[in-house]
Amino acid sequence: MVVGMQAQYYIDRHGFDTANLSIPKPGPILSDQPRKDFSSIESRRSTASRRRMSTSRRLYYFFGLPVLRGITRLLTASYRVEKVIGAEHIEPFIAGEAICAPCYWHQHHVIVSTFIRLWVQRGFKACFLVSGSVDGEVPERIARAWGAEVIRGSANQSGALALRDMQQMMKNGYSIITTADGPRGPKYDFKMGAILMARIAGVPIVPIACAADRAWYLKRWDNFMIPKPFARIVIAVGEPYLIAADTPLDQLEPHRVNVQQAVMSLMSESQDILRGPQEAA
Repeated sequence: MVVGMQAQYYIDRHGFDTANLSIPKPGPILSDQPRKDFSSIESRRSTASRRRMSTSRRLYYFFGLPVLRGITRLLTASYRVEKVIGAEHIEPFIAGEAICAPCYWHQHHVIVSTFIRLWVQRGFKACFLVSGSVDGEVPERIARAWGAEVIRGSANQSGALALRDMQQMMKNGYSIITTADGPRGPKYDFKMGAILMARIAGVPIVPIACAADRAWYLKRWDNFMIPKPFARIVIAVGEPYLIAADTPLDQLEPHRVNVQQAVMSLMSESQDILRGPQEAA
């Protein structure tokens, strides 16, 4: 059992749940309980939340999403990229057939996802993990508009289902992108799920971090960062970190700590560049 792993699923552009498609096998019926249908998004919502996709919420998303996308594009277009550290580390995964597991903090989603959109435009096959809650509807639609794929999920399902869905997408040549401390934190705490996924799939984790000289920080668990207009930003991509497939499960913790420290180090390096040599010293 995978502790702390959020269950996911994959719905393709035609509305079919390909990752969880099952073929009935002949044999005795072991239970009179009906098999749960995972083809419906509502069946994957977290049972801890009463929020559902109501008609009013659908209308809100329908009319509000284009406005949000327009504001986001204007905002991100105004950012001044001071420096991109380690760009060479992601290039082999953009230009070639190799896949990886990019990971970054939930706080940095605005900046990092903007850069990933540019990678997708250059041929990077990206698949985002997005919450199964109604709050995930907007980021899902935005990611699909970029040309990326999306895996949705809710916390009330098993970690085994999550790993299966991610494995399916990686077999199709997609790099799985995760916010390593999401969806509920604690902030800057790298979850074991991404480590286990990378170990099973045999793909390297690519740590990513960023910094902005001026930003708004939302009062929530991740202190979500929205850089202000014309902010100076730095993004840092770390060296790919590969975990051997034969690593015992009880020896994964040092790898988790190593990758967590790598992301924190990249974030500090980005902040130092913005502060300048004298202030950083």
